[in-house]
Amino acid sequence: MNQRIFLSPPHIGEAEAGFVAEAFASNWIAPLGPNVDAFEQEIASYVGAQGAVALSSGTAAIHLALRLLGVGRGDIVFVSSLTFIASVNPVLYEGAVPVFIDADETTWNMSPAALQRALEDARRAGRMPKAVIVVSLYGQSADMAAITELCEQYGVPIVEDAAESLGATYQGSASGTFGRFGIYSFNGNKIMTTSGGGMLIGQDLEALKLARFWATQSRDQALHYEHSQLGFNYRMSNVLAGIGRGQLQVLDSRIEARRAIFERYVAAFSGIEGIDFMPEAPYGRSTRWLTAMTLDPDATGTTPEALVHALMEANIEARPVWKPMHLQPLLRECAYYPHTDLPQGSVSDQLFARGICLPSGSSLTIEQQNRVIDCIHSHLADSRKLASVLAAHSG
Repeated sequence: MNQRIFLSPPHIGEAEAGFVAEAFASNWIAPLGPNVDAFEQEIASYVGAQGAVALSSGTAAIHLALRLLGVGRGDIVFVSSLTFIASVNPVLYEGAVPVFIDADETTWNMSPAALQRALEDARRAGRMPKAVIVVSLYGQSADMAAITELCEQYGVPIVEDAAESLGATYQGSASGTFGRFGIYSFNGNKIMTTSGGGMLIGQDLEALKLARFWATQSRDQALHYEHSQLGFNYRMSNVLAGIGRGQLQVLDSRIEARRAIFERYVAAFSGIEGIDFMPEAPYGRSTRWLTAMTLDPDATGTTPEALVHALMEANIEARPVWKPMHLQPLLRECAYYPHTDLPQGSVSDQLFARGICLPSGSSLTIEQQNRVIDCIHSHLADSRKLASVLAAHSG
């Protein structure tokens, strides 16, 4: 009963072993080989992109996308604030300057209103961003039509960080396919995994060819080792690509499982005052990679931090919503555009203060989920009792 319940563990099936066995049998272990080539083609086909480059991480994919767009020292790059720091680190790798854009409360993703104000200010200052990195959070696509319209109006290319939203759709098309380049992550906690890895996708095959060249140490065509450009050790191994091929075969069923887990959480808690869930935007379909909910401390008598600790004591892993990038010690000097200019207009700050991610792995059993639900109900009941006692004493 007290077995550890993880937030989002890998869910490995049967097909992965066959592809990995082929890699061993053929001795294709290096970051080249038939699994890598096939995995690139299969991902591109699944999402409807012209091409793809299999890489060591989603972070590497963002880095190469920025280099393809010519981002360099001193350039400005707009980035979603409510995200993991991997969305931002590649900007710093190139010596560029991130400017953070708030989320919209209806999607939890980049606010078109905040982006518009940032673009207007940039034009007035005569210093436009070299790129906008749009993050699609927790399995849901950002509002790409509104964002694309703004970026096209100002002539700024989009890098779509869909690390968390592979399998999600926006107006019937795959998340990650709306920007100049799209990014997926196959980290161990993602909806499909290669243990570690990522993918750069796009429609420009020549650009992707250049990214593939850079990712293999920029080795020129020569008998000896010749290098005329800066390169990186960013390619995915043939073994890991085999895992990815097997995972892709069951991706749709993994999405259905996570959506069902989300619905069970909603059924368990939606009637409780002060609890809400990340909304599903009407423009698309979320994978519900992680079930994210918010707690109103005044109504529930508790906080995400207190609930995380209560779950931890029950050997259950949960996490707060991402701490916004504009609040990170490393990045506090960077400019930030909140959703509105009104007091407490930052949606990202509010979501961080109230948000929590619950165990959401596609292998989570109903019994395990009931254990999570029972623990949360118990904590809420204890919190309400404590609040009642404190109120009585203060009175």
